[in-house]
Amino acid sequence: MAKMAIFYGSTSGITEEIATKIHEHFGEELCELFSMEEDFTSVDEMLEYDYLLFGCSTWGSGEVQNDWRDPLFEMEMDKPDFTGKTIALFGAGDYQNHGEQFVSALGTLYDHFKKLGATLVGEIPTDGYTYEYSFAVRDGKFIGLPIDEVNESDKTDERIATWLESVKPHLPSLETA
Repeated sequence: MAKMAIFYGSTSGITEEIATKIHEHFGEELCELFSMEEDFTSVDEMLEYDYLLFGCSTWGSGEVQNDWRDPLFEMEMDKPDFTGKTIALFGAGDYQNHGEQFVSALGTLYDHFKKLGATLVGEIPTDGYTYEYSFAVRDGKFIGLPIDEVNESDKTDERIATWLESVKPHLPSLETA
């Protein structure tokens, strides 16, 4: 049976909450949950899974959350092979205070794992989102799930559900979840 895991980095707890909601959807029997700060040990651990969901908030001028920085640097040096891995991205942002780089860290993760051979899935339309700019927008769509729990928490559950429906067809052995 295919293996799936969620790896997330969370400073304020919002990305952790999103990861937990997604994890609850799939359940412990189908999916494992890892905090990049508390549970992550090495990139090799990620390579044990067929399907990976990566959660990351955006900080500063579009940077990845702190817990992702060292692993990404390590991968830049070692160039692990993610060929055959299917990855979907989700992240937290704040369009009112950081609309000029809204969920841009997802774009960084997307480019990084694409270079390492992964297949990335889970793009969604930008309709209904307010922001000035996002490095996570490609060809008019977000390359992952953006969540603004600060300003639009009333839309979170619906956005997660819509995104999960777009991701499920790419997770063949998990479609019945």
